[in-house]
Amino acid sequence: MGVRDGRKLGFAEFGPVGGRPILWLHGTPGARRQIPEEARLAAEEVGVRFVGVDRPGTGLSTSHLYGSLVDFIGDLRILIDELGFDDLAVIGLSGGGPYALAAGYAMPERVKAIGVLGGVAPTRGDDAIGGGLVSLATRFAALIPPFRVPLGLTISLVVAALRPVGRPALAGYARISPPGDRAVFEREEIKQMFLDDLSDTGGRLRAPVDDVILFTRDWGFSLRDVTPPVKWWHGDADHIVPLAHGQHCVDRLPDAELFVRPGESHLGGFGAAAEVLETLLATWDRKPAKERAV
Repeated sequence: MGVRDGRKLGFAEFGPVGGRPILWLHGTPGARRQIPEEARLAAEEVGVRFVGVDRPGTGLSTSHLYGSLVDFIGDLRILIDELGFDDLAVIGLSGGGPYALAAGYAMPERVKAIGVLGGVAPTRGDDAIGGGLVSLATRFAALIPPFRVPLGLTISLVVAALRPVGRPALAGYARISPPGDRAVFEREEIKQMFLDDLSDTGGRLRAPVDDVILFTRDWGFSLRDVTPPVKWWHGDADHIVPLAHGQHCVDRLPDAELFVRPGESHLGGFGAAAEVLETLLATWDRKPAKERAV
């Protein structure tokens, strides 16, 4: 779909066309089809229309580096306007978490509920917290932008080279993952989802570099200004984004609740898909506090 400055934003849809819309914002790395089968099947049952969106530089989306993370919402708004969504919910997985929060900040009148699965926390400003893999990138924040194009092309070439041996490569990564993530990778539908998602990028996977650049900058908004209700799921054995980061963000969001996944690591959110969907729909249907008080 066409967005600003003649660029394109790719997306994929799952579930009934007339269902309630939920945007699924993929992790880093990832693309528009990074939605687990459990969530796709549940969407059919409860009448939800999932829309997975390629971030710029991945799959069908034109490569583009925004000035700040919240600038992405200008393009996202065009997409949801064209799709005819007045109200919606948003789910962000890992690196998609900050973008989901940005959507709630920028469109509070339209975003009725936000789900975050092991989301990345801010690294700059009053909301910043240290530790975790992303915070390490802040040490090299000034060095990454000049090399974003060659780095992005390198990642794309590596992914393209691994496509013919995708299953063995995924099995190799699973073997060096924590026990919680290994359990997730043992599920055949999860393996198929990752292979389908990465193969459908057409070898274009430059967005992860831009994600890291934006994560290590000021996001363009404060957590305290994200007013829609946020439900946050996080594994207590997450080795990439520590549980403390999830608690840190939830403590600063005005209306947020943390669901800890015992024994699960960074990919535990994939196993909570049905629970996430049920919780977000119930939150969407909940009357605002002011209305309940009347």
